[in-house]
Amino acid sequence: MRDLKNLQPMEPPTKWMRLRVFLMGAVFFALLLAAFGRATNLQVNQKDRLKAFAEDQYVRAMEIPARRGEIVDRRGVKLASSVEVDSVWSDPSMLPDLRAASRQLAKVLGIDGKELQERLEKGRRFAWVKRQVTDGEAARVKALGLPGIGFAREPRRFYPQRELAAHIVGLVGTDSHGLDGLELSFEDELSGERVKREGFRDARGRKLLTNGAPESVSSQGANLTLTIDSTLQYATERALEKAVADARAVAGNAVVLDPRTGEILALANWPRFNPNSPKDADGAAFRDRAVTDAYEPGSTLKSFVLASALDKQVITERSEFDCEKGAFAIGRHVVHDTHPHGVLTARGILQVSSNICAAKVGQKLGRDRLVETYKDFGFGERFGLGLPGEGKGSIPFPRSEIALATQSFGQGISATTLQVAAAYGALANDGVLMKPYLLSKVVDSDGLVLLENKPTALRRVVSKQTARLVVSMLESVVEPGGTAGKARMDEYRVSGKTGTAQKADPIARGYSDKYVASFVGLLPAEAPRAVILVVIDEPKTDIYGGSMAAPAFKEIALQVMPHLGVPKSRELPVAPVAAKPEPKARSVVIVGLEKLEQMDMVTEEVVAEGSVRVPDVKGLAGRAAVAQLLTAALEPHLAGSGRVVSQKPAAGSLVDKGTRITVELAGQLPASPR
Repeated sequence: MRDLKNLQPMEPPTKWMRLRVFLMGAVFFALLLAAFGRATNLQVNQKDRLKAFAEDQYVRAMEIPARRGEIVDRRGVKLASSVEVDSVWSDPSMLPDLRAASRQLAKVLGIDGKELQERLEKGRRFAWVKRQVTDGEAARVKALGLPGIGFAREPRRFYPQRELAAHIVGLVGTDSHGLDGLELSFEDELSGERVKREGFRDARGRKLLTNGAPESVSSQGANLTLTIDSTLQYATERALEKAVADARAVAGNAVVLDPRTGEILALANWPRFNPNSPKDADGAAFRDRAVTDAYEPGSTLKSFVLASALDKQVITERSEFDCEKGAFAIGRHVVHDTHPHGVLTARGILQVSSNICAAKVGQKLGRDRLVETYKDFGFGERFGLGLPGEGKGSIPFPRSEIALATQSFGQGISATTLQVAAAYGALANDGVLMKPYLLSKVVDSDGLVLLENKPTALRRVVSKQTARLVVSMLESVVEPGGTAGKARMDEYRVSGKTGTAQKADPIARGYSDKYVASFVGLLPAEAPRAVILVVIDEPKTDIYGGSMAAPAFKEIALQVMPHLGVPKSRELPVAPVAAKPEPKARSVVIVGLEKLEQMDMVTEEVVAEGSVRVPDVKGLAGRAAVAQLLTAALEPHLAGSGRVVSQKPAAGSLVDKGTRITVELAGQLPASPR
């Protein structure tokens, strides 16, 4: 036990110890004061800067593109729409072997492996592997089980009708920006407004939406409704393709126009392309020749020269012109006709398409009035169709006598197919030129009409009497002795004009041995409801419009007139029916049995107006099925490839016109049950 009595008392702290304690306390107090000052500075003075710096590490303002608006035809058939698809991306830092991974991904995605490897090597934490892949490609990538591979949903532009009206609709790039056609011209309206949403970024840098994605309707672009009719567009493209192939031509284009309103019902070009896979098309296939390309129309312009001369009373219907037996000297130049002719009236000039007599009419009309005539009919000006690169053509002033002569029969001036069709629309519309238009209206996601085009009369070109007289004269062109007998129709009266023009040689500064063959028809001639113009560029088998373009016109017209519900101009003669022999007397029992059978018969159901029966397309190829459904005024929706294995609604169902018919395609038909 400790002896407490012997303990020494504690010595009081010395002054040095007190000083040391004081110094230590002062140091700690100073450190505490510094920490407090630093904390105050960070929390008060630098609060905003540090907060922004912190948020920058994990908060991101994400820009979400709006769903692109749809493009539909006059009946609501979709020509362009947007669908959500997968895009494949990668975090290269998580891939154990870049070369092996690149080879595997390239194989299943059908892309270049070396290019993919270079892209992955450049991207440290993020690189696109392939954007906008198909469902099958996405499934194959997932099956690889590679680490660091992700999928992002992106909108992809889809063209359900494929090549149909591709030059009108145009196409978009991978970034969903318009590259051509209406997709480019109406980029702002179709794309809508991009929506910004704040989200967080996780440890791997992936963006996460905290407030959810915006409503699709609120961020959707406007929809475009066209004047195009898909059924007539298909018929026009099919007839044009056949005409170009038969002529072994370089290209062709065609326009179907309603002369009363200026609406373009069909506008076709060949060659064409599939906007769903533009890489497969040649560069020349993207040219919208009917709108952008100016050519020398040739004899199709003779109608306007004669119409103006008649309207200005420079000539009369009975005026006669000597065709000089096929050769007419103007200075040191000689104008020729295809065949020698004697004396012709105005009707005869159009019927046989005499260059010489047209030149003489032009001389009577004069230089100033000739140029004025062409400009009045709409040549040398753009109509503002809404498509990029719309051509203007040129109407140079004819300073020489030979220039006056050649311009009188359509050489030495240039125009687009659209301009020629619109000018003939003026003749068909009793002398009033209507502004041609392709876009009917633009409607935003809320149903607000942003733009609407209506029939617009530009000006009166010739009197009603003159226009009707010229249209009646043009009927002789398709009758025996005319230049376009192949355009004559048994059901409808046709007025028309052929054109065969030499192509200018820009290098030799003259005319080449290449031609443009064309035919324009107005029908029915007694009250035209449609103007159809077909142009064949550089035909090889024959050079004349009556041989190359007129048959295509007739094929298109046979589809246009019934589709528009135009009554026939004339009824076909009915073959006499042989008289039936008098029936033999029958017993009362036999007559009674026949009546009972008739009572059990099913009468044919009357289809209401605006309704159609779904045709049976099972077993047909995809293209043939689309053609049959479009002809029936129905909207085809294809799934898969190959031949049709099923359709919904079923064949024979009674549906409204424009109803969507879902058609499933497969490589081969399923085996029938035994």
